[in-house]
Amino acid sequence: MSERFFLYDEEETTKTRYVSFMGDNQRFDLAIVKTTRHYGKQLVLDMQSNRFAIIGQDDLDEPGYLEHVYKLSDEDAEELRSFLQEMM
Repeated sequence: MSERFFLYDEEETTKTRYVSFMGDNQRFDLAIVKTTRHYGKQLVLDMQSNRFAIIGQDDLDEPGYLEHVYKLSDEDAEELRSFLQEMM
């Protein structure tokens, strides 16, 4: 076996917020990771759907982004978008 080639191998202390809330149609269980790694964006993990995205304000403003990434209906995506806009 050849020697492993790393593009990077770093450690960083991050701040993680765990939040759970009930929308009109579904429950959201999120882990929101703040790091310096992603140019001010946050890593948002939806633990119910096993999906995640690196999200900033520009992503929240992009029509259809949350619907696509998290496979949500328009209504559910709007509830998630509203929450994320409040906390960012």
